[in-house]
Amino acid sequence: MDSTMGDDDSYSKSIGRWSVFYYGSGHMLNDITSACWFTYLLLFLTDIGLSPRDAAVVMLSGQVADGLSTIFAGELIDRFGHFKVWHLAGSILVAISFSSVFGGCIPCNIFGSHSLTMETIGYSVFAAIFNVGWAATQVSHMSMINCITLNSTSRVVLASCRNAFTMVANLSLYVVAGIVFTTTSSNTHDDIENQYRWIAYLSIAVGCCFVGIFHLGTREPRLKSNACVDTHARIPWDYWFKKVLYYQVALVYVLTRLVVNVSQAYLAFYVINDLRMARSAKALIPAVIYVCSFFVSIILQEIAWTGQRLKAYYSAGGILWVFCGAAIFLLPRNMSWFVYVLSIFIGVANALMMVTGVSMQSVLVGEDLNGCAFVCGSLSFLEKISCGLTLYILQSYQTTSSKTRRDLAIDVYMSVSRFGLGLVPAFCSLVGVAITYSMNLHPQNLKSTMVPLLD
Repeated sequence: MDSTMGDDDSYSKSIGRWSVFYYGSGHMLNDITSACWFTYLLLFLTDIGLSPRDAAVVMLSGQVADGLSTIFAGELIDRFGHFKVWHLAGSILVAISFSSVFGGCIPCNIFGSHSLTMETIGYSVFAAIFNVGWAATQVSHMSMINCITLNSTSRVVLASCRNAFTMVANLSLYVVAGIVFTTTSSNTHDDIENQYRWIAYLSIAVGCCFVGIFHLGTREPRLKSNACVDTHARIPWDYWFKKVLYYQVALVYVLTRLVVNVSQAYLAFYVINDLRMARSAKALIPAVIYVCSFFVSIILQEIAWTGQRLKAYYSAGGILWVFCGAAIFLLPRNMSWFVYVLSIFIGVANALMMVTGVSMQSVLVGEDLNGCAFVCGSLSFLEKISCGLTLYILQSYQTTSSKTRRDLAIDVYMSVSRFGLGLVPAFCSLVGVAITYSMNLHPQNLKSTMVPLLD
């Protein structure tokens, strides 16, 4: 790295609020489509007639495509730079392909066959295309944090703002979904497809507006432009594989994403099938979670961060999830109202874990900016494959048999939804806390973290 860059105080100063806002808005399209993907895809596919296992195959195809794409995107971004170009290209692909994931089986119409096999293949193809674009946008946006500033606290601020916009995106989705579910009928196969098609179209429209704001307000990071264009200075992959902290951060990030994504995927099933609540609850309860997460993410921007604080706040979120997961697993149907209380604590826990979990990547990267995209890409690869396989395994045990329908009359029964929303996140949180405790998070190569967050 050029020593002059390390001495340049302009890279260590706290950054302005508008810069943080513009950056945070850049992942809105990814976030709102991701929320729709994890919350409603399995529910949508089973509603239109696919078996739980076939629905899991569709999701797994998308997750595998996403995971593989993150590796290639990270390598190409490290090699050629141009974060905003990759971000824009990925956003365009997401916007074009996502409507087809929920918009009906296009290959079925082309080939004139609506067999379950053709529907599974058709939805899987567009799920894979969507996730390729999603990966390019995610890796470019996440790795951009490390090249905007060397200030550790400002990096946490950017991650926190990014997480706050994730909450805004999720809330936007549930507002849209709540309106669609309450104003339209779902009596036929076509009615169900139309509901989800409108949700997809409106989500894309909202997300694209924020993509425009991001590109108008955010400049290409100067640190990458100044320091990383020399391909001979690129950091080889094995440099990271020799670091113990790389494996620790990778495990924590994967476990954190498992907590958030798996719980999000089974929340609607749990609310509708296990607790037998009104269908509007599958939009209202997630909205409560993300309102709480949004406010916690905003509060986290006002903290001066150190390695110890990252560990402490992550552990607090993980312990909260352990208790919430146990309560979800054992909650009887006659106490379904208590899920609203739990959703508040889940929202707080999600924000604490996500903001600190992502920020640990910045501590790992430090000033090694030539490998920042590889770090983000490789960790995202592990996360996507892990989430895809976990959901596939859980869905393999999901059933709509007559035995299950008889079990629905029991006040508490051990369903896949209870495992997916309760035990899996609780176990992952507990392991994540244990790994975090063993970390040595001292950003010695970065500028002091004990500075004001924002100008």
